[in-house]
Amino acid sequence: MWQYVTPGIPDAQFEQLPGIPLSKREVRVLILSALRMEAEAVLWDIGAGTGTIPVEMGLLAPKSTILAIERDEDVAKLIRRNCDRFQVANVQVIEGSAPECLLDLIPRPTHICLEGGRPLKDILYAAWEALQPGGRLVATVNSLENLYGISEGLAALQARNIEVIQSAVNRLETRGIHQTFAAVNPMFILSGEKL
Repeated sequence: MWQYVTPGIPDAQFEQLPGIPLSKREVRVLILSALRMEAEAVLWDIGAGTGTIPVEMGLLAPKSTILAIERDEDVAKLIRRNCDRFQVANVQVIEGSAPECLLDLIPRPTHICLEGGRPLKDILYAAWEALQPGGRLVATVNSLENLYGISEGLAALQARNIEVIQSAVNRLETRGIHQTFAAVNPMFILSGEKL
């Protein structure tokens, strides 16, 4: 159980599966900040992966409703195990492929975290359609093609208060007898609000 009231659970405390990406702690804190959640918000995390964002947000906003959307059955089970590990009760795991599985989901989101999926731009448009007026969407990408696609999509959707951040985080590591800084994979974090 995570006993602190601040975000930033160390990565090693989450159960992981080989090949399943995990939002690194430092990047996760930036994503959580960009979401600007309220106490009783409704968050859809599309492409929830390991479940780090739903777990952290579930702990920070226990009165919120969080839907962790994941297409892979084994990964969905992993999210459930991580929620159990941290005793997070306000996360519902939805198994399905976006954008199709988004059509009938309720409750409708006040906040969306788009962490992956193909086709990413189609998922963005479907998610935006579901987003409540005044809602906020945050997307993470790690390629220039996806950065362009999401930023072009947010502009076409007439999102307001668009922000783009690139993380540049280094961690101290010990390699043999030396300590050195190693880069955490850079990530672009885009956000915008629906009128």
